[in-house]
Amino acid sequence: MSKRILIVDDEANIRRVTRLALEAAGYEVGAASDGGRGLEAYGDGSTWAAVLLDQKMPGMDGLETLRQIKERNAGARVVLATAFASIELAVAAMKLGATDFVRKPMTPEILRNAILAALAKPAGLAATAKIDAPTAAATAARPRPLIQTITMNGFEIIRSTDEPGAQTHEPDEHRFIVRSPAGTEHAVIIKIDAEATGYVERMTRRRLPASGAFWAARAERLLSNYLWNEGQPPAGGRLTLAEIDRDELMWAERWAGD
Repeated sequence: MSKRILIVDDEANIRRVTRLALEAAGYEVGAASDGGRGLEAYGDGSTWAAVLLDQKMPGMDGLETLRQIKERNAGARVVLATAFASIELAVAAMKLGATDFVRKPMTPEILRNAILAALAKPAGLAATAKIDAPTAAATAARPRPLIQTITMNGFEIIRSTDEPGAQTHEPDEHRFIVRSPAGTEHAVIIKIDAEATGYVERMTRRRLPASGAFWAARAERLLSNYLWNEGQPPAGGRLTLAEIDRDELMWAERWAGD
């Protein structure tokens, strides 16, 4: 496999630091200062293993550049780098086929992890995909239904539904698996604090049990945010969801189900 990585970023110092970090890891690196030049350098994509693409650039932004890269090469692996993450951006990028997201500024380790994770994915696998198992070999050895969710800084969050030991046996806890770019798995348990469930019930006059799907989704969001901000799984493998914001209250008011 080609180990050529194309960096598209309008900040010269970011391009320089990123190039040095990737070259130190053995990659051959090219760079472009904006979306238009990035597309010119990318060509048909046949000589590039992945693209590290800045979102906020003058003129053609990252999303538009991503869209045009995918038009040229549907299997392109594109890692979107941004300091301005949002749910709307993530949804838009996923629809266009982004492979991963990294937060700016990023450490060399996070950068290399994200590129390693992107290259490990089959060409054309976007950031969100439903799959039956992490690899064909794992499927044969250990069949299990998994939902693989958006990647953050090279880490994948996996919800396991029927895997032995997946349940915590505590109604206010949800268990996830975080897979690192190197393939190691870390179990993470998110505890739903009674203050959070009580607050939602008081504000919406709806009782959504801590064991239900609403709180599972909120727990996954908490874990995603942690990986986005920290670039590593939580120490001790546990987090507590103690607060809920206004947007999540609106979700609770409209939530269909438990």
